[in-house]
Amino acid sequence: MKTILFVLFILFMHHVSAAAQKTNPCYDAELAKKFGADDYGMKRYILVMLKTGGHKTTDKAFIDSCFTGHLQNIKRLVKEGKMIVAGPLSKNDKSYRGIFILDVPTTEEAEILLKTDPAIKEELLDAELYGWYGSAALPDYLEASDKVWKVGF
Repeated sequence: MKTILFVLFILFMHHVSAAAQKTNPCYDAELAKKFGADDYGMKRYILVMLKTGGHKTTDKAFIDSCFTGHLQNIKRLVKEGKMIVAGPLSKNDKSYRGIFILDVPTTEEAEILLKTDPAIKEELLDAELYGWYGSAALPDYLEASDKVWKVGF
């Protein structure tokens, strides 16, 4: 008898939770498909935490060259639709230098992209990769972000 009551309770709770879910009146199926959104408007990305790398050098020309290439690589990946977010972090005690959010499905694909970055390739920066689940519409901010900067680097 307890088993039957338990099963009935579970079925009732499932019905209640299903009834509580609402469909978004603003839902745009075409836009969701364009961004690869799941039913919650989310998708998987790769979050990259950039840290100070193991290569210790004082050669300013070498460092400048690597970081110029680093910025050029970021711009290239944005143009290709692979880089969604990039930016430095303020000084901290963990040696974290910046973040990337890459619009790729696997860490393996992210690692291939990171090998094209001169600062990472030369070990001035090291990268830690994590799966991240966020809004599928995140790439849409790039269009607006390109219109708000005044001075480029």
